[in-house]
Amino acid sequence: MVPGAVLLAPPPLWAAEGASSIPNLLLVLAAMLIAAKLLGEAAERIGQPAVLGELVAGVLLGSSALGIIPSAGLSGEFIHILAELGVILLLFEIGLETDLKEMFRVGTSSLAVALVGVALPFAFGLVYWLFAPHPGANTVGGELVTAAIFVGATLTATSVGITARVLSDLGQMHTEEAKIIIGAAVIDDVLGLVILTVVSGIAAGTAVSVAGVSTALALAFGFLVVAVGLGSFVAPKLFDFIDQLRVRHVLVVFAFAFALTLAALATLAGSALIIGAFAAGIILSGTNQFDSIESRIRPVAGIFAPIFFVSVGSSVNLNLLNPATPEARATLVIATVLTVLAIVGKVAAGWAAPWAKFRRGLVGVGMVPRGEVGLIFADIGRRTGVLSQESFGAVLLMVMATTFVAPPALKALFKRTSDTAESKPAKPPIHEHKDLE
Repeated sequence: MVPGAVLLAPPPLWAAEGASSIPNLLLVLAAMLIAAKLLGEAAERIGQPAVLGELVAGVLLGSSALGIIPSAGLSGEFIHILAELGVILLLFEIGLETDLKEMFRVGTSSLAVALVGVALPFAFGLVYWLFAPHPGANTVGGELVTAAIFVGATLTATSVGITARVLSDLGQMHTEEAKIIIGAAVIDDVLGLVILTVVSGIAAGTAVSVAGVSTALALAFGFLVVAVGLGSFVAPKLFDFIDQLRVRHVLVVFAFAFALTLAALATLAGSALIIGAFAAGIILSGTNQFDSIESRIRPVAGIFAPIFFVSVGSSVNLNLLNPATPEARATLVIATVLTVLAIVGKVAAGWAAPWAKFRRGLVGVGMVPRGEVGLIFADIGRRTGVLSQESFGAVLLMVMATTFVAPPALKALFKRTSDTAESKPAKPPIHEHKDLE
C-alpha cells in the first residue's frame, strides 16, 4: 500500500456514473451550502470561526463519510471552478478591507512582526520537511525540495479575517496590540500572496533557483504595484460613470467583473490570479462607491467562498484521525509537529519589535490562525501534486488546529491581562505626597 493511501478514499460510484446530470449537481451544491451554513453557525455558537464548521461540513459530505461531493468527472471539475470563484471573491474582499495608508501608518512594529512571522515558520517548515525521518511523506515524485518549500510556505499564512473578528467581538480593536496584529496580518497577507505566486510557479515546474524566485517575486510585486497604480487613477472615474447607469445591480456586477479581469490579467502576466483579485479590492477601496461595493459583494462571496472551504474539507478522509492504522498515526505525528512549529513561529514574532511597548504574547497568539489563507496554500499543493495525500492531510490538520486554538487563547489572554490590571492596587497620585510634605 502506498503510504497515506487511506487519506483520500476513491470517489463514490454515483459520482462516476451520473453525477454530471444537472439535477444531481444542483442537489450537491444545495447540500454543500446548507451544510456549510448550519455547521458554520454551530461553530460560531461554541466560540469558533465559521470557517471551521465549513471545513467539517466538507469532511462529512466527502467521500470518506457520506460520499455526496464528487471528486472527479464533469461535476468535480465544475465544483472546482466554483471553488476558484470563491477564492477570487475571498481575496477581493480582503483587498477591499485593506487600507494601504493605515497599514503603512502602523509603523515598523507591524512590519517587524510580519517579517519574523513569515520567515521563522517558513524556515521551520522547510528544515523539518527536508530532514525529518518520514520519507514516504517527504517525497513526491522525487521533488523533496519542492515539497519542503511548499510546506514551509503553508506555515507562513495569517488569517486577518479570523483574528479581526475575535478582536472585534472582544471589544479590543482600539488597543495597541490589536493595531499591531491587524497591520502585521495584512502585511502577512501581501507577503503570503507573493510567496504563493512563487511556490505556484515552482509547482508548475519552474526550477528552484535564485533567478527563478527573484523573477517570480518581481512579477508578483510588479503586477501589484502597476495594477494598483494605474487602477487607482482609472477606477474612480470609471466607477463614477458606472454608478450613473440605471440598470439593476450594475455596480456589483462591474465590481465582480473588475475582479475577474484583474485575476485573469495577473495569471497572463505570470503572477497568480489571487494577486489580481487582491489588487482589484485594493483599487476599488479608493473609489467613491467603496461602501456600496463592499456591502453588495459580501452576499456574493457568502455563496461562493463556502464552496471552496467545503470542497477542501471533502478531500480529507476521516481515517486520518484513526490512530489504529500506521498511515494515520504517521499523519497525526506530522500534523502535530507542523502545528507546534506553526504556533511557535508566530508566537515568537511577538518579540520581533523590542523597541516597542505592547503585550507580546497577545500579538504572537493573534498571528497564529492560518484560516482561509492556509487553506488556499494547502489546496493548491494538493491539486498540483506537490503535496502527497498524507502530506495534504497533515497540513490541513495543522491549519484547522491553529485556527481552533487562536480564538479561545486570545480570549483567555485578554481576560487575564484585564483581571491583572484590575487587581493591581492603585498608586496614590504624586501630588498627594507633595501635599503631605
